[in-house]
Amino acid sequence: MHNRVLPGKSFPLGATVTPDKSGVNFCVYSRNATMVELLLFDSPEAEHPADIIRLNILNNRSYFYWHCFVQGIGPGQVYAYRVYGPYKPEQGLKFDPEKVLVDPYSRLITDNLYKREAARKPGSNLHCSMRSVVVDTTDYDWEGDVPLNLDRTRTVIYELHVKGFTANPNSGVSEEHRGTFRGLIDKIPYLKDLGITAVELLPIQQFDPHDVRPPLVNYWGYNPFAFFAPHRAYSSDQSLLGPVNEFRDMVKAFHKAGIEVILDVVFNHTAEGDETGPVLSYRGFENNDYYIFDENNRYRYANYTGCGNTLNANHSVVKRMIIDSLKYWVSEMHVDGFRFDLASVFSRGADGEPLEDPPILWQIESDPVLAGTKLIAEAWDAGGLYQVGSFAGYKWAEWNGKFRDDVRRFARGDKGLVPTIVRRIAASPDIYPDPLRNPARGINFVTCHDGFTLNDLVSYNLKHNEANRENNRDGANENFSWNCGVE
Repeated sequence: MHNRVLPGKSFPLGATVTPDKSGVNFCVYSRNATMVELLLFDSPEAEHPADIIRLNILNNRSYFYWHCFVQGIGPGQVYAYRVYGPYKPEQGLKFDPEKVLVDPYSRLITDNLYKREAARKPGSNLHCSMRSVVVDTTDYDWEGDVPLNLDRTRTVIYELHVKGFTANPNSGVSEEHRGTFRGLIDKIPYLKDLGITAVELLPIQQFDPHDVRPPLVNYWGYNPFAFFAPHRAYSSDQSLLGPVNEFRDMVKAFHKAGIEVILDVVFNHTAEGDETGPVLSYRGFENNDYYIFDENNRYRYANYTGCGNTLNANHSVVKRMIIDSLKYWVSEMHVDGFRFDLASVFSRGADGEPLEDPPILWQIESDPVLAGTKLIAEAWDAGGLYQVGSFAGYKWAEWNGKFRDDVRRFARGDKGLVPTIVRRIAASPDIYPDPLRNPARGINFVTCHDGFTLNDLVSYNLKHNEANRENNRDGANENFSWNCGVE
């Protein structure tokens, strides 16, 4: 492969096909890198790149953005990066030019050869790395579709897992469509009959299912590493560019049925895990900026998420990436809203302390593209910050965890809860007394993907998570459940 390479532009970030289809502009951020290599592969299965383009400081760097334009390539081009720079873990710098990195702005990922251990251990992982795929988002016919913007005070949300919802034959979905975006289309009549107004999809941004020891896998998807890319395994169309359009087909079908699509998004941590985890992307591009560190040791990450690391969401570059991702899912994929996992992480500054006016929340609220988008916060994190009724975003709805707990306690017969349950049924005016935080802010629920199912709540007094080989350590210990006398 011998394509003509030009200096390119420092915007937009990611891989962008030019309007005239003559080539692709590549741009990534790295403040402390000394050199960046762009690797171009002939196919997802290629162990070695067909071309290596070295970006230098004089011609291919503007401020802290590294860029080039490659003529003669387009959608479907498989690519990745290697980044050179200082390796000083005690200062938070972890550049490793032997590690192949996916673009933080990847629109699609291919993981045919991926082995997590190779990304974690010293040495090259070129032959078994994940790669990014160039996507052109302008070639899809939406047939006039737009986000629905339904009345949020009358919203009824159905939370579901893309794979689990149709994986079983009893779903009635054909075998080739089970566990996929296409399979959800087949279930729209069923969902419509339930009377719901929105589906909330558990994480569909590309995640790493192999962040646990075999034979276990990460089923739920709460460990993303590519915030712009739909999870490839959830597509029945496994062609190189198939998952993007299959996701769009699904959204368009839901909208035709009058059902909104809300994404459960995880912008609080990544699949790179703690300091012993793999180098997949952010750690290799600019570890110092993407993550929050232990205040006493920059070798270690602050862990306000319980997942090994915490994204530095209020850093200007990370904030930009998160907002660009949200805008992409609204503008190019037509989703109607987002539920933010452990959203209180957005309230933390670079030192981990809560901010009174977190920049990322204000910018999300004031962005014109996101103006009509439903924003839902899980208003707590794993570091002890609990903000139900006091989350810093004024346009945001909140998961009302107090409604969940009080209804469960009332249902099992706990005494003295009549005044409390009256307040919960009356939309929790004690939690939302401020006119700017009116009761419509609360998202009321009794059970969700975390902890006990509805059946569990009336079957067990104590959790029994033995089957997943976690020694029953995962999940909350207090679920306010009742076994009805038999367990």
